[in-house]
Amino acid sequence: MKFQNMPYERVDFDEVKKQFEELMAEFDAAKSGEEQFEVHKKYYELSGHVMTLMTIAQIRHDVDTADPFYDAENTYYDEMGPVYSSITLAYEKKVFESPYRAYLEEKIGPVAFKNMEIAQKAFDDKLIPLNQEENALVSEYNKLIASAKIEFDGKELNLSLLQPYLVHEDREIRKQAWQKREEYFEANEEKLDEIFDKLVKNRTAQAKEMGYENYLQLGYYRMNRNSYDRDDVEKFRAQVKKDLVPFAEKLHEKRRLRLGLDKLSCVDNEVYFKAGNPAPFGTPEEIMAAGQKMYSELSPETKEFFNFMMENELFDVLGRKTKKAGGYMTYLPDYKAPFIFANFNGTSGDVDVITHECGHAFQGYLSAQDPIREHADITMETAEIHSMSMEFFTEKWMDLFFGDKAADYVEMHLEDAVCFIPYGCMVDEFQHIVYENPELTPLERKAAWSRLEKEYKPHLDYTGYPFFEKGGFWQKQLHIYNYPLYYIDYCLAQTCALQYKGKMDEDYKAAWESYLKLCRLSASDFFTNMIEEVGLDNPFKDGCLKKIVERLDK
Repeated sequence: MKFQNMPYERVDFDEVKKQFEELMAEFDAAKSGEEQFEVHKKYYELSGHVMTLMTIAQIRHDVDTADPFYDAENTYYDEMGPVYSSITLAYEKKVFESPYRAYLEEKIGPVAFKNMEIAQKAFDDKLIPLNQEENALVSEYNKLIASAKIEFDGKELNLSLLQPYLVHEDREIRKQAWQKREEYFEANEEKLDEIFDKLVKNRTAQAKEMGYENYLQLGYYRMNRNSYDRDDVEKFRAQVKKDLVPFAEKLHEKRRLRLGLDKLSCVDNEVYFKAGNPAPFGTPEEIMAAGQKMYSELSPETKEFFNFMMENELFDVLGRKTKKAGGYMTYLPDYKAPFIFANFNGTSGDVDVITHECGHAFQGYLSAQDPIREHADITMETAEIHSMSMEFFTEKWMDLFFGDKAADYVEMHLEDAVCFIPYGCMVDEFQHIVYENPELTPLERKAAWSRLEKEYKPHLDYTGYPFFEKGGFWQKQLHIYNYPLYYIDYCLAQTCALQYKGKMDEDYKAAWESYLKLCRLSASDFFTNMIEEVGLDNPFKDGCLKKIVERLDK
C-alpha cells in the first residue's frame, strides 16, 4: 500500500490497555509453552498495529512540523508514549517470568530475553511524568531547529537547505554561510542551553528514581546494550585516540594540500576538492531512478526491496522549509514496509540517503520475513553496520550519480568514513562527561566540548567564529538532544564497515554474502557474537583499528 493511502486514527490507549489485559489473562491461562507462544503471536499483531499508527503520525508530523493536526498528534504521543511503554513492559514481564520460559526462549531466542531483562531495569511507572517531560523537551528542540529561517542568497532557508552553501566551492560563500549558521545558533544559544539543561536534569532525575548514580547506566540500558559495557566503550575510544586520530590528521593534511590552502579553517571541514565536492547531477526523480537501477543490478534481493519501496512511495526525501531536519529509516509493521525520511539539498548527501538509509531499510525488509518479531529488535551498533556497509557496497555504481566525478566521490567517502570515527567518539565522550557531571553549567559544557575537539580533531580552527570557537558546535548535533549515548554506535559500525570495504576489495562476492548473512541474522544473536560469525574483527579488541589503519595507510 502506498504511504499516502495508509489510514490513520489516533491510538486509544485505554482500549489498548484493555486489550493487553485480556492478552495477559489468556497468557496466564495457557497450559503449555506452545499455547503461550500462540498468545504471543497475538501480541505481535496488537503491538505492531499500535506502532504502525504511531509511526504514521510521526512521519506525517516530521514531513511538515507546521501541520496543526499532526503537531497535536505528536504532542499526544509524547504524553502517551511512556504510558504505552508501561503497558508493554507489564506483558513482557509475564513472558520473562513464564513457567514455560525454556520453550519460549528456544522459540524467541536468548537475546530477546536479555532485552526483556534490560527493559525492566530501564523503566518503571514512576518515570512516566519525567518521560513525558523529556519527550516534550525533545520535540521543542526539533521544532526550534526545523523552524530556522535564514536569509541567504536571496532565499529563506532552513538549516538543511543551507548545507550546499556550507560546502560550496567558493570559499567566500562558505565563510558567509558559516557566518549565517553561527548567527542562528548564537541567537538561539540561550534557548538551546535551557532545553539541554532541562534534559540533563530530567534524565538524571530518572536515573536517581531507578536507583542509579547518574544517567549513564540507565542510558546504556535504554540503548539496549546487551553485550558490552562502559569499559569496552572506553577501550574503543582509547584505540581511536592512539591509532585512528593520527591517521585521520594525515588525511586532513592530504586534503589541505589538495585544496591548496596554507591552513585548514572550519569552513573547509567538509570540503574535499578545490573545485568543490562532487555533487549528484539530475533531478531528485532522476537520482531515485538511478538508485533503482543500482539496486536492480546489485543483487536479486536488493532489486525486489527497492522496487517495493518505489511502488509503495515509501520515500519522502525532498527538503522543505518546515520539514524536520535530518534523515532516518523507520518501519511500519502492518505493511511490512520500511520508510525513508530525508532532506535532499543537492549535495552528495542526497546519494548517501540512497545508500545509507536504504542499508537500514533493506535489512528491515529482509527481517520482516522472519516470523519471530523480536529478531527485528536489533541494537543500533548492528543496525548501523547495515547502513554504513551498504555505502561501500554501492560504490561501483557511483558513476550513475556523479558521472566522471565518481572516483572523487569514492575518495571523499572513504576519507569521510575514517574521519567521522574521531568525531563520533568525541560526541560519545562529551555525553559521558555531561551525564557524569550533571551540575555543569552551559559554559562548562562548551569548554568540555572545546577541550575534546583538541584531542580528537586537533587540526580544527574556528578563528573568526567565536560561538563555535568557545565550544558551541555540539548544539547542532540533534542526537545529543534526541538520542542520548547513541552516537558511539555509528563509530563501532563504521569500524565494521571499513572492514567490509577491505573484504570487498579482495573478494566482492564473498563480502556481499557475509553482509547478507549479517542482515538475516538480525537480532537472533548478540552483536559481539554476530560480527565474529560473519568474519569481522571485534572493534573492542585491541589492535582492531590498528589493522584497519595499516591496510588503508598505503
